[in-house]
Amino acid sequence: MLTPNQVWRRTYACFTASLLSALMPALTYAAEPALPAPLLAENAPPAAGGAAPAPAPTPAPIPADPAAAAAGVLPDPNGAPQQQLLGTPSQNVTLNLINRLVQKGILTHAEAADLIKGAEEDAAFAKAQAQAVAETQAAVMAQNAMPPVQPDSEEVRVTYIPETVKNQIRDQLRTEVMEQARQQHWAAPNSVPEWTQRIKLFGDVRMLYQGFSYPDGNDTTGVFPNFNMINTGAPFDVSPTATIFSPQLNVDKHRDTYLMRMRLGFDIDLEDGFTAGIRFATGSTNTPVSTNQALAAAGPGGQGGNFSKYQLWLDRAFVKYDAAISTDSHIALFLGRFDNLFMTTSEIMWDEDVALDGLAFKLDQAWNPDFRTFFSGGAFAVFNTALNFPDNSPSKVASYDKYLFATQFGVQFKPVEKVEVTMGFSFWDWKNIEGRLSDPFVPLNNVDAGSTDNSRPLFAQKGNTYRAIRNITPSPLNGFGTTNQWQYFGLATPFRQIAWAGRMDLNYWEPLQVSLLGEFVKNVAFNRANINSVAVNNRTGGGSGDYAGGDTAWFLGVNVGKPYTLFRERGDWNVGLSYRYVESDAVVDGFTDSNFGGGGTNMKGYTLSAAMALSKATAIRLSYMSAAQIAGPTLRSDVVMFDLTARF
Repeated sequence: MLTPNQVWRRTYACFTASLLSALMPALTYAAEPALPAPLLAENAPPAAGGAAPAPAPTPAPIPADPAAAAAGVLPDPNGAPQQQLLGTPSQNVTLNLINRLVQKGILTHAEAADLIKGAEEDAAFAKAQAQAVAETQAAVMAQNAMPPVQPDSEEVRVTYIPETVKNQIRDQLRTEVMEQARQQHWAAPNSVPEWTQRIKLFGDVRMLYQGFSYPDGNDTTGVFPNFNMINTGAPFDVSPTATIFSPQLNVDKHRDTYLMRMRLGFDIDLEDGFTAGIRFATGSTNTPVSTNQALAAAGPGGQGGNFSKYQLWLDRAFVKYDAAISTDSHIALFLGRFDNLFMTTSEIMWDEDVALDGLAFKLDQAWNPDFRTFFSGGAFAVFNTALNFPDNSPSKVASYDKYLFATQFGVQFKPVEKVEVTMGFSFWDWKNIEGRLSDPFVPLNNVDAGSTDNSRPLFAQKGNTYRAIRNITPSPLNGFGTTNQWQYFGLATPFRQIAWAGRMDLNYWEPLQVSLLGEFVKNVAFNRANINSVAVNNRTGGGSGDYAGGDTAWFLGVNVGKPYTLFRERGDWNVGLSYRYVESDAVVDGFTDSNFGGGGTNMKGYTLSAAMALSKATAIRLSYMSAAQIAGPTLRSDVVMFDLTARF
C-alpha cells in the first residue's frame, strides 16, 4: 500500500506532466539558448542521405544544488533512486526538460529531485507488478497447460484494492441493485408485489349490549305465533285436538343480550373498470337482517354458549364494472351479492345489513354543479326451488321461484346556498312472494310435502299477515280434519310497492349539519277483502274479528351533527330523533329493521340516538326505541342499545 508521501509525489508528478505539456511550445520556440543536442536529435527529422544531424553545443553542467556542486556529486539517471539531477545532457528527454525547468527557475533543485525520485519509484512498482503477473501466468500455465493470457493494450490490471475502495464498490453495487428492484417491484424494502397494491382490506368490530323490556298490559294468552320457527322447521299440527302450543314470541319477560359483530372485506381492483368485492361477517344465524353474534346464548342460533366458537358467513361477493359514458355521466354495473344501491333514509323497508342477490345498474348524470339525476334498476333472486323438491316423493312439483324487480329515479340539487336536497322515487315488484294454496292432499305425518310448501317465507320476523297454504282434505285418515293437520303458513298478500325517500341537509352551521329525513311506502297490491278471507292473525277481538292490518309505512326524522357513517375525527358527534308508523303489510317483514320493537312490521313509535367518535376509528352509540303494535292484540316493547365500534 502506498504511503501518504508516495501518493503526494505521484499527484505532484501528474500535475508537473500536465504543466510540461502546456509549456512545451514555449520551451521549444522561445528566444532562449537551443535545447541540448540529445533532445534535438530525438525530435529533428533525419537529414538527407540518412546523415545524423550535427550535435548541438553542450550546455554548462547543472549542479543539483550548491552543496552538491561544491562536493562534486552529480546525480546519475540510471543509478540508484537516491542520486540527484544530472549536470550533463542525457539521452532521456524528460530528464533534459526537468534540467531546463531548473535552469529557467520554474522548479527548484529539491522539487526536481522529488520528481525524479517519484518517477523511479513508479517505474519500480510497475516492474514488480509486471513480474507478479508473469509469474502468476506461468503458474497457471504450468498447472492447466493453458497458454498465458495476452494482456489487452487498453487493459488495466489491479493487483491490490484498498478496503475503503472495496466498501465504496460494494455500496455502489447495492444502490444500483436496490434501485432496479424498486423500479421492478421485486425486492424493494417496505414494498410488496404490484398485484397486492390493488387489494384494499377493510372491516370493523362492534361490541353491543341490547336490552329488551316489555311494559305491563301485553297479551300473554298465546296470540303471537312465531311463524318463522314454524316455517323453518317441521309443519305444525293445528288440529283442534292438539294439546301443544304453537311456537310463541316472548312478549313479557325482560332479556339482556350481549352481541358481537365482526366484518372483514376486500375491495379488489381488476383494472380496466372492473372491481370485485368480498366481505365476511359473523352472525348467530344466516338471517339477512343481522350480522350480530349473540355471546354465550343458548337455543337456536346461540350455538350453545359455554365459550363455543362462532360462525363466519359470506356476506358480500360481487363483480362491478364502472364506465364513463361522457364527461358528465357515469354507469356502474353489479353482479353477485352486493349492498343495497337504492336510496333510503330509514330502515322501514330495508335493514342496513340486507344484501341483494342478482344484477343491477346505476346511472348518474350531472347536469350542472348544482343539479344531478340518478337512475337505478335491478333483478334479484329471492328464492329458487330445490332441485329434488320434494325429497321424500318420486313425484316432483313445479318450481315456485321468487324474484324482486326494482327501479328508482332520483334527483340531487341545491335550491339555495348551503342547502342540499336528495330524493328518490322507487317501484318494487315482488314476484310469487305471497303464499299459495296447495293442491288437495292428506299428509299422514310431518314429512309429507304439499305442492306449494315453497311459497312460504323461509325467513320472517313478525308483523305480516299470514295464511294457511296446505289444502288438507278431510278423510278417515285424519279423523275428518280433527288430526294430522300439518300446516305451513305463507304471506296473505302480494307485494308491489311505490316508495319515496327524501333528505334535506342544512349546512348553515358548518361543520355542524342538520338533516331532515323522510320516507313513505305503500303496497299497491294490497286487497283488504282478499286478506280478510284468509288471514290467521292481525285481527281484532283477540284474533276472532275482522282483519285490521294496513298497507302504508312512513318515517320522519332529524339528525344533528355529522352523519354517523362519516365519523373521521375524535369528537365528531351526532344526535337523532325519529318517528315511524309501519302497518302490517306495507313491507315484507323479513327485510325491515331488526331492532325496532324486536324487528318486523305492524309497529309505531319513536327512536332517540346519540353517538360520538372516540378517535378516528372508534365510536360509541346509545339508542332507545319505544314501539307499540298497531293492529291486533296489545304488544309494547322498549329496546336499549349501547355499542362500541372500531373500524379499520
